[in-house]
Amino acid sequence: MPSSRPPRPRRTCSVPSRASPSGSASMSQAESSTSSSEARSEARSEAHPGATGRRALLGALGASLGLPLLAGCGFEPLNAPPSLGGGTADLGPELAAIRLGPTYGRSGQLLHQSLERRLAARDPSGPAPRYLLTTSISSASEAQGYRRDGSPSRFRLTMTAPWTLSTLSVPPQRIAAGTARAVDSFNLADLEFFSSVVSSEAAERRLVDRVAEDIALRLALAFRERPAA
Repeated sequence: MPSSRPPRPRRTCSVPSRASPSGSASMSQAESSTSSSEARSEARSEAHPGATGRRALLGALGASLGLPLLAGCGFEPLNAPPSLGGGTADLGPELAAIRLGPTYGRSGQLLHQSLERRLAARDPSGPAPRYLLTTSISSASEAQGYRRDGSPSRFRLTMTAPWTLSTLSVPPQRIAAGTARAVDSFNLADLEFFSSVVSSEAAERRLVDRVAEDIALRLALAFRERPAA
C-alpha cells in the first residue's frame, strides 16, 4: 500500500534586484549608520558642552586674523599684545621701542635678526627708541652617540643667552634681566661632511629662534608687570 506523504512547504524570500543596488535595504543601512553617527555626535556634545562652540569660534578667529590656532595653551602673539599692567596701552609700541645692542659671531648675528623680527625693532615708522637690550650668546656641544670605530654620531647642542633690558635715560635704569637657554640634538652623517655641516647649522638656527622667542616673551612679561609711567 503506497504511503502518502504531505508535500514539503516551499520557502520563499525576497532578494533585492541586482539592477537596483540602492534599494530599501541599502537605504535602511545608510539611515541606520547616519542615525548612529548623529547619536554619537550628540553624546559627545552633551558630554563636553561648549566644545563645539569653542572650536567654531577659534576657527573663525584663525580665518579672519590669519593666526595659528593655539587653543588651550594660553599663548598670546606679540603682534596682538595684551595691555600693560591692566592699562589701555598695548605692548606693541613698547617692544618696538627697544634698541638692540651689538652681538658678535654667527650665532650672535642670527639672534640679532631673530629678535628684530619679533620686536619690530627696525621699523622706520615705529616709535623712537627708549630702551636698550644687551645680549650675548654662547654654545656648548656634547657627544651623545658613537659609532663602532669610536667616532661621534650624534651631538647635543646647548645655547645660553644672558640679556639685560634697561632704559636709555641718563643714568640708565635696569628694567629686567635674565638668561635664555635652549637644547637640541643633531646627527652626524657617516663620511658625509656637507650633510653634517647642514645638520649642525639647522640645529643652531632652531636654538637661536627658541632663545629669541624666550627673550621676547620675557620682555613682554616685564612690560606687563611694570607699572605705567
